Amino acid sequence: MIYVDTSVALAELLAEDRQPPASVWSESLIASRLLEYEVWTRLHAYELAESHGEAARLLIGRIALLELAPPVLARALDPFPTPVRTLDALHLASVEYLHEKGQSVRLASYDRRMIIAAEAMGIAIIDLDELA
Repeated sequence: MIYVDTSVALAELLAEDRQPPASVWSESLIASRLLEYEVWTRLHAYELAESHGEAARLLIGRIALLELAPPVLARALDPFPTPVRTLDALHLASVEYLHEKGQSVRLASYDRRMIIAAEAMGIAIIDLDELA
């Protein structure tokens, strides 16, 4: 299973220079519900909700969304092995929660700070550049 960070979803939706390989989208995907809010916030900020809205709905629809349950929120309050931003803490806490529930999850992200923190936590990372 692949945990999709918002940086990957936005790279796909906004056709950025770095895009995840098509093979990622055929995998079993999961993310925090937070991804949905981050994607829509960015689309609204760039005034792209009308032109990219359907693509966003389809992309988000392919990803199982994990709710921000109390254990996830509680974990995000604890220290991480490296400094992280608030939303990254919530994503990392979500991945860790899935691991604790016995799920084999690998993180897909373009966010270098998140990758460094995840590696320090022992979370497997997908090298998106290598797959491309």
